[in-house]
Amino acid sequence: MSKKGRKLLHVVSWIAFIIYLILMVYFLFFCEQLGRTPSDRYHYNLKPFTEIKRYMGHVEEIGYFGVALNLFGNVVCFMPLGFVLPILSHRKWGVIRITIVSFLSSCVIEVVQLVTKLGSCDVDDIILNTLGGLTGYILFVVCSKIYRATIRNCK
Repeated sequence: MSKKGRKLLHVVSWIAFIIYLILMVYFLFFCEQLGRTPSDRYHYNLKPFTEIKRYMGHVEEIGYFGVALNLFGNVVCFMPLGFVLPILSHRKWGVIRITIVSFLSSCVIEVVQLVTKLGSCDVDDIILNTLGGLTGYILFVVCSKIYRATIRNCK
């Protein structure tokens, strides 16, 4: 890729990342349709896999869409983090670093939700978000290999 192409990719990636962060903050803290309003009856979960098991065991009551939104939504929500960070940073990113950054970012979000009582603090969200960041990074690695192989074959 030319120097101009790399610079354009870097700028577009920053713009996409900023939009992603704005949307994430909105959906995690302000979206009323997802129950992001202060409540006297605040719910939190600090026991791993409790909510995941509850969602899986009560599909009929919650509905398939509600289960998918909670479980897959938490994974998908963090995939851009694992995909875009290696593009934005000149650091060498790896599985461990992405996992740690995803985990810590999710912990910050859950603590803010606990303190502000917006959304719900759930250790299962940390697990699913971390998995999402890791999945995004794996997707980045696969796309990078495909891109490099394509460039090599075009020469």
